[in-house]
Amino acid sequence: MPNKLFPCLWFDGKAKEAADFYCSIFKDSKILSANPMAVVFELNETKFMALNGGPEYQFSIANSYVITCDSQEEIDYYWDHFAKEGKPGKCGWMLDKYGVSWQIVPSILGALMNDPEKAPRVMYAFMQMSKFEIDKLINA
Repeated sequence: MPNKLFPCLWFDGKAKEAADFYCSIFKDSKILSANPMAVVFELNETKFMALNGGPEYQFSIANSYVITCDSQEEIDYYWDHFAKEGKPGKCGWMLDKYGVSWQIVPSILGALMNDPEKAPRVMYAFMQMSKFEIDKLINA
């Protein structure tokens, strides 16, 4: 049987708070176990561990989590929840209030970028965006 892989997120004493925050955003989520050192939780059938590791390490945008969305409503939902205390970036990127990096992207983006004629216009359009706007990408 293959080993199961899942990310471990390092927090400075806020592992349970962060796990609760993420579980409040993702509808299909739950805390699997919790103790003072670590919280194991699940978001959309993906397992995570939140570790109370201390202040030594910080998150980086070099590691991000991608949320693919089938509609503008989904994009708006995730964007609005993460933006409340987070920091919006460019091209669908968002730093949440803990410094974890998320990419909130439309599921149609890959198909649009695979169209050699349309791809340059789509890329130009999304380079101007913070939050993705599906209609503008389709009409690019």
